[in-house]
Amino acid sequence: MTSFVNVQYPSEHLGVVRAENALAALKQAAAGFDGARGMAALLLAAMVSALLVFAQQVIDSWAEHHQWAAWLALWLLAFAALALLAAPTRRAGLALRGAARSWAERRRRAAEDERTWQAALRDPRIMAEIERALDRCGAEHTHSRHG
Repeated sequence: MTSFVNVQYPSEHLGVVRAENALAALKQAAAGFDGARGMAALLLAAMVSALLVFAQQVIDSWAEHHQWAAWLALWLLAFAALALLAAPTRRAGLALRGAARSWAERRRRAAEDERTWQAALRDPRIMAEIERALDRCGAEHTHSRHG
């Protein structure tokens, strides 16, 4: 007598499914993260910390009986610095982020140009294509100057 056994195996591994779900959750969380805001907060904390260290040096020179006033002045300075420096620090963070992105883009383009140039040195067809493009660019430049 012959008997058949049908075994149903899952088509996906449960560990892989969990890892994919975790990765999707991380991507979704990262999509809502504003890097400029985090950078601005970090810069603000650094600036306020530097200001507080300076204020502490000044306050240390006061006499011992002014300890309460010194503590109060230090905290007032800290909160005032947080309030006054938040917007400029955010703008500085955005400017730094933009500068970093443009620098990275320039580096990427330079590397891409270098790879293309190296390929053109090995392949005369690519070199001919580049020369034709440069000729067209020069002709357009000449026409725009005289037109």
